[in-house]
Amino acid sequence: MANIEQKPVKITETILRDAHQSLIATRMTTEQMLPIVDKMDKVGYHAVECWGGATFDASLRFLKEDPWDRLRKFRDGFKNTKLQMLFRGQNILGYRPYADDVVEYFVQKSVANGIDIIRIFDCLNDLRNLQTAVKAANKEKAHAQVALSYTLGDAYTLEYWVETAKKIEDMGADSICIKDMAGLLLPYKATELVGALKEATDLPIELHTHYTSGVASMTYMKAVEAGVDIIDTAMSPFALGTSQPATEVMVETFKGTPYDTGLDQSLLAEIADYFRPIRDEALESGLLNPKNLGVNIKTLLYQVPGGMLSNLTSQLKEQGAEDKFYEVLEEVPRVRKDLGEPPLVTPSSQIVGTQAVFNVLMGERYKMATKETKDVLSGKYGATVKPFNEDVKKKVLGENAEVITCRPADLIPDELETLEKEMAQYKEQDEDVLTYALFPQVATDFFKYRDAQKKKVDATIADTESGSYPV
Repeated sequence: MANIEQKPVKITETILRDAHQSLIATRMTTEQMLPIVDKMDKVGYHAVECWGGATFDASLRFLKEDPWDRLRKFRDGFKNTKLQMLFRGQNILGYRPYADDVVEYFVQKSVANGIDIIRIFDCLNDLRNLQTAVKAANKEKAHAQVALSYTLGDAYTLEYWVETAKKIEDMGADSICIKDMAGLLLPYKATELVGALKEATDLPIELHTHYTSGVASMTYMKAVEAGVDIIDTAMSPFALGTSQPATEVMVETFKGTPYDTGLDQSLLAEIADYFRPIRDEALESGLLNPKNLGVNIKTLLYQVPGGMLSNLTSQLKEQGAEDKFYEVLEEVPRVRKDLGEPPLVTPSSQIVGTQAVFNVLMGERYKMATKETKDVLSGKYGATVKPFNEDVKKKVLGENAEVITCRPADLIPDELETLEKEMAQYKEQDEDVLTYALFPQVATDFFKYRDAQKKKVDATIADTESGSYPV
């Protein structure tokens, strides 16, 4: 192994995105976040992850907030800190592949509204699904970070990761992220993986993991010793469980070593004090389930990410079939194998999980297949690392079903113009067409709500000016 340079490790803070997505279903409001931005800006983080992932959908659907407005407010507040988002490749922040013109426009508008670093991943690690987003980020002079969706399985050898990393470098990425969404990367495996990637590529390496299986802090320590450049952490009130290791703990761990982050614990303590009441309120209201804070070793056994576990529980609860939980858990790896052994991350985790639930509840495997399962087997999400189970493919799609082998987006004609026409009556800003593109129904409901709120304000102003408003 090459000599490892011992240098300070950088920290990306996740409390404004992944931490509350993982623990309280992305329900932290912009209003709750803004008062602490000024202090967070003084920390000296490598970046603050604050947008993308599920924040877009949740802002519109549950909080009745404009995600673009949130981003602009963050940009105004963070004067010295880079802002980072999570981007699902050709799926952007939605659940299907979009046309290239939508992907390009979304990247352009994300950067124009304040994003510096775009972490781009694909649920199948099909690099063809990342090309458009990476090129668009390069064009907008943003930092394009490409993520390896880390998982376990026969196909996912050290050689596989190294070869993929080399391709990512050739693609024009500025850095690589090992995205361990389920907390499957064990400490000594991290030493091996980070070491191999550092030898194979000159790009900076960032490690993102979740505490779900209980090993994440140890994994970070070994990764940092192996030369990883950046780690993702969350402020302690929203750390651990299905979230990331705690920022303050990692800062203290490396203090006085060559890896010292140089971050100020007293400033971090003030930030933690700010978030603690928000966490306590979430616990009291039931928004934060204490189960999400524990260690779930089943993650390592079934390779099921924390968010997927809670999804399965709620699906079974709705069907009055909670007693089938372990049957479904055992079915998940079988379905995953049938579908070409994809990493389990949005949206592949939802697709595999829902199909496993159907298989168990129907009492016959693939008696009923979801539209998404059919789409995966038809190649509409891209190429999987392993081939599909041929018997399952025949049962679900029929004998002579057409399967695509090209990049899925090559078959999607440009969509922007059509989308513009469809939502023209609601448009108040350029970005609205992108909101509509990702979530047509949710966006339409939000636009109507926004319009109604505006009318209320206008009516109040008119009443005040005419003197008829009660004092």
